[in-house]
Amino acid sequence: MAETISTHGAAGAAPHLDYLEDPKGLWSWLTTVDHKRIGLMYMWSVLFFFLVGGLLALLIRLELLTPKQTIMTAEQYNRLFTLHGAVMVFLVIIPAIPAALGNFALPLLLGAKDVAFPKLNLASLYIFWIGAVMAVSTLLLGGVDTGWTFYTPYSTSTGGGVSLMVLAAFVLGFSSIFTGVNFIATIHTLRAPKMGWFEMPLFAWGMYSTAVIQILATPVLGITLLLLVMERVLGVGIFDAQLGGDPVLFQHFFWFYSHPAVYIMILPAMAVISEVIPTFSKKTIFGYKAIAFSSVTIALLGFLVWAHHMFVAGMSLFAGAIFSFLTFFIAIPSAIKVFNWIATMWRGSISLEAPMLYAINFLLIFTIGGLTGLFLASLSTDVHLHDTYFVVSHFHYVMAGSNLTAFLAGMHYWWPKMFGRMYNSRLAAIGCGLVFVGFNATFLPQFVIGSRGMPRRYYNYLPQFQDLHVASTVGSWILAAGLFLTAAYLLASLRGPKTAPANPWGGRTLEWEANSPPITHNFEGQPVLQHGPYDYRANPAPVGVEDAH
Repeated sequence: MAETISTHGAAGAAPHLDYLEDPKGLWSWLTTVDHKRIGLMYMWSVLFFFLVGGLLALLIRLELLTPKQTIMTAEQYNRLFTLHGAVMVFLVIIPAIPAALGNFALPLLLGAKDVAFPKLNLASLYIFWIGAVMAVSTLLLGGVDTGWTFYTPYSTSTGGGVSLMVLAAFVLGFSSIFTGVNFIATIHTLRAPKMGWFEMPLFAWGMYSTAVIQILATPVLGITLLLLVMERVLGVGIFDAQLGGDPVLFQHFFWFYSHPAVYIMILPAMAVISEVIPTFSKKTIFGYKAIAFSSVTIALLGFLVWAHHMFVAGMSLFAGAIFSFLTFFIAIPSAIKVFNWIATMWRGSISLEAPMLYAINFLLIFTIGGLTGLFLASLSTDVHLHDTYFVVSHFHYVMAGSNLTAFLAGMHYWWPKMFGRMYNSRLAAIGCGLVFVGFNATFLPQFVIGSRGMPRRYYNYLPQFQDLHVASTVGSWILAAGLFLTAAYLLASLRGPKTAPANPWGGRTLEWEANSPPITHNFEGQPVLQHGPYDYRANPAPVGVEDAH
């Protein structure tokens, strides 16, 4: 299924420089329309804000080391966890895979020269930077202490930089929408010859489903945030009951976007795993169409389950039962993916390189996150677990752990293609192990704390919870050690020569037909797909290339 025609140029053709060197200079990067360079700039931006958000998380965990004040006041704690949440959600988890890895890899996987709208792609990056600067600038206005959800009526009446933070999220939404429009147009119009919809790599299906959510759901959040700013600035009664508004209406609007946003975070992660597992199992993906359709199903059903965040907000029992059923139902397409990935690995010739290790970590972490979500989908248990540390842990398993583990899998998978350099595989395995142990040590205890009734967001807590909080804090240190080790060996690899082969993992998708790193326009000629991705039968010798000109 995966035979491709070689894209190497004809003998005697003038060699092309790779995209990292052609053209040179800072200005060429700031004005580039090359999807690969834009993807790298997104990646470095996301990694920077990941560092910021991660350091904030370490400070939060350090404060919770003791039941009373440890290193900061209650007001500082509230501002810190609000900024941590906003940075990690809007500046890291949502853009990490689509904007960074998607921008770099999607056109290569499709056999395209670039995305459909290169200038719009660059505009989305600058809009992302503007929104990020606005968000961080709230520190100059005293910070924000509403939590990243900006729940009314508190967010309409409290001081600080709430309006600026809300407008930052509004601006960041445009970056997300532009990226989604670009990906949909690229997938529709720029696929390689003979690449039909069911010959596309599953990464493209994941990006397509994510883009649909970005385009349809993000405007709802944008309008909601604008209404919130109008209420704060103009005193218009929309969400504040004292002004004649309805605070529950804000929750409906916010979660109508933010639950689909959960799938903006997790569908790209699933897309990466669907590339990594067949490559390192040396097998054709099991149930290609089932995985493809499950991505679309998750995207569509994601718009119907938002109110499970509001079971205790006063809705009727009938409405709660409907949303509970839909929440259980959306677990089915996710389970299809997990079963198909495991079936792909079954009796495969598995190579435990770093991307595959992270993919296996993803399977374990996502499964824990998904199964604990069943408790929150049930009306009876959610009443007890709502707004406790159980929700914090579940959220981090599904969103932070799963998304960022898949992001690391994708980075390690395409790192040789991005930079033409190989990293230290032994250090990569150690880093992966530390990340897995540290993450579980951090968040598994929080399931227990939450089930025993400790509310989330609390600055102080009862001494009976201290032992598990200490374990959670120590786990965060192990996780940080694994991430810093990962950063160290990846950055160290950039000092070496560009010696990575074009296809170091033996992959069967089109990006591995390009040089490592690729030339500016990706391929010397136009690659033509013969069958489809993921076929690991004996691959015949390349038989030439269609002229792209």
